Amino acid sequence: MLIENIKTSETSSLNRVPQIILLYWIIKIASTTLGETGADMFSMTFNLGYGLTIALFMGIFLIFLIIKLSMKRYDPLMYWLVFTATAILGTAISDFIDRSLGLGYAFGSIALFSLLLVVLAVWYQHEKSINVEYIKTLPAELYYWLAFLVANTLGTAAGDFLADSLEIGFLNSALIIAGLLIACSILYFYTKVSSLLLFWFAFVLTRPFGATFGDLLTKSPEHGGVGLGTISASAFFGVILIVGLIGEIKAERSKDANKLAF
Repeated sequence: MLIENIKTSETSSLNRVPQIILLYWIIKIASTTLGETGADMFSMTFNLGYGLTIALFMGIFLIFLIIKLSMKRYDPLMYWLVFTATAILGTAISDFIDRSLGLGYAFGSIALFSLLLVVLAVWYQHEKSINVEYIKTLPAELYYWLAFLVANTLGTAAGDFLADSLEIGFLNSALIIAGLLIACSILYFYTKVSSLLLFWFAFVLTRPFGATFGDLLTKSPEHGGVGLGTISASAFFGVILIVGLIGEIKAERSKDANKLAF
């Protein structure tokens, strides 16, 4: 019984998510941009439409999530597969709300922002913490992924609102958001502003950055883009994602090797 209790304690103490370091943000930006270009590729280039794209990636997201939750510790490959699925799914959901339902980017952004606040509030009420670097229980991880899905959907709507509704354009929108991300970095390193608050600002902001930057690459020149196309752009960011993931896997293996050495 004592041995079983010790094993249970060790298992429950395992962290289920990555630490928020520079490599995390690099992979996240690649993943969120791939979410924009990938969703457009399936819904428009492959003519699946938003509804079928949502159904397809909702299924993929749930399958990957079930596998990830069963692992009970952080696994880079499954983590980023789940994350990328939320990015593509979030883009398709946002486009469906804004375009198919005709509710508009402004309404979609406000509604999704409100939903994100509700999810975070319920998460905090139940878990007494919304720390995104240390997730050690199944309920906390479920709230974690729900919040990430809503935040990714919100980011897409916000990016489209800036670029289209306010007619700022893809390039200018991406530059504005990049400036806000730099401001978040400065506040993190040189002020005492809550790191958790800054994380959520940066997390949401990287999504519209990926959305506007992805649209800049894929849209035709007459629509304010450079005309790279969804397939080429998706392949490009897919390669960046894979390279970053390989680096993350090597880093995790190095950590495990160091633990065994001690």
